[in-house]
Amino acid sequence: MATILLVEDEASMRLLTSAKLKHQFTVICAQDGVEALEVLEHRAVDVIIADVMMPRMDGYTLVKTLRERGNTIPVLLLTAKQSFEDKREGFSSGIDDYMTKPVNYEELIWRLNALLRRSRIASERKIVVGEVVLDSSTYTIKRGDEVLELPKKEFELLYQLLSYPGQIFTRNQLLDGVWGYDSESGEDTVKTHISRLRNRLRHIQEFRIVTVKGLGYKAEVLE
Repeated sequence: MATILLVEDEASMRLLTSAKLKHQFTVICAQDGVEALEVLEHRAVDVIIADVMMPRMDGYTLVKTLRERGNTIPVLLLTAKQSFEDKREGFSSGIDDYMTKPVNYEELIWRLNALLRRSRIASERKIVVGEVVLDSSTYTIKRGDEVLELPKKEFELLYQLLSYPGQIFTRNQLLDGVWGYDSESGEDTVKTHISRLRNRLRHIQEFRIVTVKGLGYKAEVLE
């Protein structure tokens, strides 16, 4: 089980959130940012859920402190503060996600699982889809005994799509993410690389690259 550190000063909210999450995660609680930092000195944690308004050290300060120390653990702010300015301050401090109260706990679990998945991809530099393994250290796709080495840009394009299955990326987003903002390549470059990927991967049944007419592309993981 992944370990969640819940940082919340309101006792009833701590108890309710812990009860909702404990069936899928190991939950450790702290009452404010100071106590959270103490917990992190002794326990390995996979994701932090933090309120904003807390005594001694608030959520923003907690996240800024973690990032200044080089700690990249995913943080989700869970707060009653709903304004655009509040969200901007949260993301500026270094958070990874933001939810407002009252909490939809089913959505919270979705978001936690997404954060865990992205964190695992970042640390392992691999994506696993069924029997297929994308390894960014070698630009290879492995499926059983078969190993397919892809050109760097094709691999990075596929890696970006499969990092967020179901999410639609425009050609410009893919162009900026893979080729860089200062690239002289155009949208046709993305179209060409998508076509090459589909041709190379036509025998793989675990996922597919889908064209979303008028929008862009997405990766679909197949059952």
